[in-house]
Amino acid sequence: MATEILVPTLGESVSEATVARWLKKVGDSVKADETLVELETDKVTLEVNAPASGTLGEILAAEGANVGVSAVLGLITEGGAAAAAAPAPAPAKTAAPAPVAAPVAAPAAGASAGVMPAAAKIAADAGVNPAAIAGTGKDGRVTKGDVIDHLAAPKAAPAPVAAPAPIAKAPAGPRARADLEERVRMTRLRQTVAARLKDAQNTAAMLTTYNEVDMTNVMKLRNELKDQFEKKHGVKLGFMSFFVKACLVALKEIPAVNAEIEGTDIIYKNYYDIGVAVGTPTGLVVPVVRDADQMGFAKIEQSINELGKKARDGKLSIADMTGGTFTISNGGVYGSLMSSPILNAPQSGILGMHKIQERPMVVGGQIVIRPMMYLALSYDHRIIDGREAVTFLVRVKECLENPERILLDV
Repeated sequence: MATEILVPTLGESVSEATVARWLKKVGDSVKADETLVELETDKVTLEVNAPASGTLGEILAAEGANVGVSAVLGLITEGGAAAAAAPAPAPAKTAAPAPVAAPVAAPAAGASAGVMPAAAKIAADAGVNPAAIAGTGKDGRVTKGDVIDHLAAPKAAPAPVAAPAPIAKAPAGPRARADLEERVRMTRLRQTVAARLKDAQNTAAMLTTYNEVDMTNVMKLRNELKDQFEKKHGVKLGFMSFFVKACLVALKEIPAVNAEIEGTDIIYKNYYDIGVAVGTPTGLVVPVVRDADQMGFAKIEQSINELGKKARDGKLSIADMTGGTFTISNGGVYGSLMSSPILNAPQSGILGMHKIQERPMVVGGQIVIRPMMYLALSYDHRIIDGREAVTFLVRVKECLENPERILLDV
């Protein structure tokens, strides 16, 4: 009797996923609740666990396949390791769906056709002979993706390689540009990010206003209290909590920035779920800090740290990233001095933080050196007037330059 491995509910407004990676191959024994396969949706990567113990008898949705909710991904047959080791049925089962085991079965293809430079570097760093990897690139060349897949595949008795073969060198003379190109399919997350950002540009009347903030007082306060803060709360005091608090003050004063357009209506949000943009190896994600106005500095920092870790580990759920009312993006961590962030639709405003840089400023008629940061507010001009946008950004500036305003709620 076989047990079906089904695609779980993917979340609101998500009806399809892509099979990203199988962690088991046909014939492997599995335990109930053990992770078998990873699915990639428009928003997150989901793990599908085994519904029962037994042996992975068949893979019905190969890597790269698009599947809908409740689709059958594969079958688990009864029996554990003993069933997997049975001499007769195992080869017959693995012969049919072979997509998972195929790269190890034909090492000669990559060796004879050459290796892309990026693939050769990754293989060298990992101590792997690229000749043992089957290439899927043009003319059978080994690509970076082939090496990554090979390193991620289960290391179950790889076929022996007679002798390391030298990487094929390009012949002397002009090289064809196509030979130096590598085509990698966009992940579903990257496709979605690209489509939504372009849609935001096409739909909203997007405009950006700029200002700069003197970070002297925030930095002084942070340096004075960071050790006590971490000792008491178990989390570091960063700059992001100050920005979240400053934005909350401004959002309550200028409610249009916390609103969105739906058809011919304006929906004003009387709650404050702040999205914090996080860059990950697979693309940009925006997890949401819920009810940020009900939190103190410590709780905000803890929430941001937890969400950031989940984002980097690919553990964010769909619930973690839906329903934000306003977004903060920190390009300064990458060294950006100034940029114009794109709206996170359907939100009407997004604040861009940037690098803190010492610059000469005139203070009280004297030229002094101050740590300055450029701020950028991109907004939907259909709902937010220029006066409101400028007032919002000025209020954020005032709160950061005088952090006691945040603490006293004035």
